[in-house]
Amino acid sequence: MEKESKRKPRILCLHGYRESAEILKKLILRWPESVTGKLDLVFLDAPFPAKGKSRLEGFFDPPYFEWFRFNKVFILASFNFNDSIYSKKNTP
Repeated sequence: MEKESKRKPRILCLHGYRESAEILKKLILRWPESVTGKLDLVFLDAPFPAKGKSRLEGFFDPPYFEWFRFNKVFILASFNFNDSIYSKKNTP
């Protein structure tokens, strides 16, 4: 009977806001080999270069990335939308 080859579980590792795959990889690879050796870790960078300051500056070198872009018009519209629902429910 042939021994089945066991594939390692593949884990998608997504970094935080204004960070990078390389930074996350450095942090996760500090875990014990008994853990990381059993996993197929895949690291991806977010699609957008960071436009603002990263909280990790001074600890890790750039580049830093963002998963989405803020849209001030959309954010303001969202606040107005929430206010209008509140007003409809709570005012005569």
